[in-house]
Amino acid sequence: MSKQKTISSPIKFNGFGLHTGKSVNMTIEPAEVNHGIQFLREDLDNAPIIPAKVDYVSETQRSTTIEKNGNKVVTVEHLLSACYALGIDNLLVKLNSEELPILDGSAKEYVSSINKIGIVEQEETKSYVSLNSSIAHKDEKNGAEILYIPSEDFKLSVVLDYDNEVLGTQYAELRDLKDYGKEIADCKTFVLLSELEQLAKAGLIKGGDIDNAIVMVDKKIDTAGLKNLAKLLDKQELEIDIKGNTLNNCELKYLNEPARHKLLDLIGDLALLGKPLKGHIIAKKPGHKLNTSFAIILNKAMKEQEKSKPMYDLTKEPLYDINDIENMLPHRYPFLLIDKIMEITDDGIIGVKNVTKNEPYFVGHFPGNPVMPGVLQIEAMAQTGGVFSLSKVEDPHLYSTYFMKIDNVKFKRKVIPGDTIVFDLKLISPIRRGLVHMGGKGYVNGQVCIEADMLAQVVKDREEK
Repeated sequence: MSKQKTISSPIKFNGFGLHTGKSVNMTIEPAEVNHGIQFLREDLDNAPIIPAKVDYVSETQRSTTIEKNGNKVVTVEHLLSACYALGIDNLLVKLNSEELPILDGSAKEYVSSINKIGIVEQEETKSYVSLNSSIAHKDEKNGAEILYIPSEDFKLSVVLDYDNEVLGTQYAELRDLKDYGKEIADCKTFVLLSELEQLAKAGLIKGGDIDNAIVMVDKKIDTAGLKNLAKLLDKQELEIDIKGNTLNNCELKYLNEPARHKLLDLIGDLALLGKPLKGHIIAKKPGHKLNTSFAIILNKAMKEQEKSKPMYDLTKEPLYDINDIENMLPHRYPFLLIDKIMEITDDGIIGVKNVTKNEPYFVGHFPGNPVMPGVLQIEAMAQTGGVFSLSKVEDPHLYSTYFMKIDNVKFKRKVIPGDTIVFDLKLISPIRRGLVHMGGKGYVNGQVCIEADMLAQVVKDREEK
């Protein structure tokens, strides 16, 4: 299991806020386990703290703002994106202004500075957001869409679809967070030339500059227009590069750098879940409003799923231990796949399988990547059902249970050494003429790993000697 992480020592940053244009000094400091990432406004009375949680999102116009009790922190997404990609869970971020420094408009400096001083693994285990079903969300006004697909790994796919020749349609993906530093971190924020005047008049991008943002030229503008725009933005001079695509000869690092930066922002906004996410996110035309709205939806789904998780007390005395099970089932090593039975009711049973590295099938499934085969998960579930079936007859050691049918099998997550599977089976219909029809699920840490419906027959095939 992955451990929580923080940084080894404080790091200082200073600069200007992209939208406020205000000077800001910021220090990120190590924090204890389960602290999460929190922002502390040193410039305000009583130094209020604003947790980096989606519950506190208040504005999403061109950046993400979080706010608690009227105290704001603006443009949090780049720092949070870097921390998420580096696996950092706990930080205290102190700043003397409301907006984080834009630096060069990317997450590059955050990543390099953190890697330079080092990351510390902590004692507490990470917890994850891992949902059992797909979730989709669409913004009907602009056609932006986002989809979550359950997966053991965190993957992102982004599609930009702009109705102009400069950007057009772009695609970017990140299949492994280890590649964030070399593929995503240095991608700068961008803006369309057609948006600049409107943003400036709205009081935004006061700290914007060609050093911290890419201006994509998506409309014709003459020399007089450039001079007026430079005056509005309080810049000395603006010019269009020789290719006619960007202002002031700013070269793109990648042909799809805007799409990559949107992916960077998406990671930062999803970091407001407060836990790393297991799943594949596919987004079309993502923006801070879509990202944070979806984070709220995922957060709600996570809470609902946690409420519905079955609670099992595995510390109590089992109803049947392994010796009792051997007295009922004919299975023996290496094919006895259930370790104890916690409970049997009139219509159900709860059994436990402890998965260890000593299981013989791990020798070949797979070397260096041990995964419990799905068919053996089914067999372990069936043996649990077998114990239930045999508990309903006298002299169970004289009987065997035989598979007749299996339906609706789904595997939800990998099962690996160290996992404990809890099987919870219920009768689908009353037992008749030895036919036992049960449906159930297997859980690892409250998450479904397998579900199936099974039909078996109880047969007396031995006589008492």
